[in-house]
Amino acid sequence: MVAEHGGAGPVGPTDSARTPRFAGPATFARLPRLDQVPGADIAVVGVPFDTGVSYRPGARFAPTAVREASRLLRPYHPGLDVSPFKACQVVDAGDIACTPYDIGAAIAEIELQASGLVDTGARLVAIGGDHTVALPLLRAVARRHGPVALLHFDAHLDTWDTYFGEPYTHGTPFRRAVEEGLLDTEALSHVGTRGPLYGSGDLAEDRRLGFGVVTAADVLRRGVDEVAHALRERVGDRPLYVSVDIDVLDPAHAPGTGTPEAGGLTSRELLEILRGLAGANLVGADVVEVAPAYDHADITSVAAAHVAYDLVSLLALNRMGRSR
Repeated sequence: MVAEHGGAGPVGPTDSARTPRFAGPATFARLPRLDQVPGADIAVVGVPFDTGVSYRPGARFAPTAVREASRLLRPYHPGLDVSPFKACQVVDAGDIACTPYDIGAAIAEIELQASGLVDTGARLVAIGGDHTVALPLLRAVARRHGPVALLHFDAHLDTWDTYFGEPYTHGTPFRRAVEEGLLDTEALSHVGTRGPLYGSGDLAEDRRLGFGVVTAADVLRRGVDEVAHALRERVGDRPLYVSVDIDVLDPAHAPGTGTPEAGGLTSRELLEILRGLAGANLVGADVVEVAPAYDHADITSVAAAHVAYDLVSLLALNRMGRSR
C-alpha cells in the first residue's frame, strides 16, 4: 500500500528542467524531505557514524557525499522498468543524530530513531556510516517484521566476535545479530567476500552461525544471473534485509572505503545482482563504509548513490507487487 498523500500522489524530485541538477539543496536524488510530505513509503536516511572502524575512518561523511553524488539520478529505472518516485512516496529523512564518542550509546540512539521511522510504515534505505550501524538498523526492522533473511555484500565476513576486546564494531554486527535472534539463520548469505582471513576457523565459525558464502571469485566464474537466482532461491519469500558494504567492489570501482581489498566485484556486477532480487520481500537495506576522503574523483560516492537507487527501486517494486 502507498501512503496517503492527500490525494495528490507522491511528491517527486525537483524538476531538473526548471532547476539545474547542480543547484538547490542536496537531498538524496533531489527528493523532498520527510517534513515536506504527509507520509512516506520509503525513507533514505543518513547514519553518519564511524567510531566502530578498525582501519581508516571517514565514513561519517558518507551521507553528505552520497547525496551530492545522487544529484544526477533520474526518475525512471530502465533496468527494473519502474519509476520509483511515482510509484511510492520516497523521501530523504535527513540524518540520524548519534554521539561519536560512545559506541554503545550511539547504537541505542540509532536503534531508537530508526525504529521511529520504521514504526510509521516506511521502509528504510540507510546510508552509513560504518558497518556497526547495521546492528541497530536490524533491531528496528526485526522488531516490526520478525527475524529477517540477510544478503550481506562485503569483502569481509563481519562475523568476528570482538576487536581489541570490543563486541560492537564494524567487524562484528552480524554475529551480534544472530546472537540476538534478529536473523533467520536458514537464509543468510555473504556475497563478494575475498582476501586473507585470520585463520581457517573464521570460515568454520561463520558456517556455524548459518551463513552461506558466495565469494567474489564465485561471481566471476558463475556469472551474475546464476548468482542472483541462487540468492533469490535461498531467500524465498522471507522478509529480506540487504546490507551493502561498498568495499564489496574492487578498489578500482570504490577506492574511497576504509578497508579495501583487491579482487572485488565491478559496480556493474553488483547492480545486476541486486536487480536479480526483484520480487523479493525486501523490508530494509543499508549502504555503508563509503569514506569520501580517500576518493577525490567521487567514484565511490557515485557507486553508492546508484546502489541506494537500485535498493529504493526494488522496494518500490515490492510495494507495487511486481517482479522484474
